[in-house]
Amino acid sequence: MTIITPFAADLIGFAGSFCIVAAFAYANSAKAMNKLAFNIVNFIGAALLAVSLTVNYNLPTLVLEFVWMAIALYGIFGALRSRARPARTP
Repeated sequence: MTIITPFAADLIGFAGSFCIVAAFAYANSAKAMNKLAFNIVNFIGAALLAVSLTVNYNLPTLVLEFVWMAIALYGIFGALRSRARPARTP
């Protein structure tokens, strides 16, 4: 039994695609990039696409989205870790 209709899965997938494209555009236009926000938006986009791919199944793309989420999580933890460190003074 499918909980999400194919049309709803497509809408979720479009939302995920929008998140990833918006993050990419932000990364290329921001003077000073907020790495935490960038990676959170990328993670959300990949997660939404992964949800849509459970209905409109495509294994290579689903694997890609899980890799994308893992890289985004690495970036999120890195950004949080760098924020937690006190600034060095020379």
